[in-house]
Amino acid sequence: MTAKSKPPDFEKALAELESLVGRLERGDLPLDEALKTFARGVELTRHCQAALKTAQQKVEILLTRDGQSEIAPFTVAEDELAEPGAE
Repeated sequence: MTAKSKPPDFEKALAELESLVGRLERGDLPLDEALKTFARGVELTRHCQAALKTAQQKVEILLTRDGQSEIAPFTVAEDELAEPGAE
């Protein structure tokens, strides 16, 4: 990413990150290319983390404005965690 280029949106960054992880997991990249791929992955991870943090802050602000002063942690019921068709 150059200084003039706009950072990718979250979904594009995540898709690119998933692609990079797949390439690295195959294990067939030359060392130099693997290092460049890893560095790009770190950059995308930081971008995604920042986007998620911003989204979380916006949600907290909206909830506070609506009078909900306490943020409840998100929990998933165990039956929702089961894989589809595992029954």
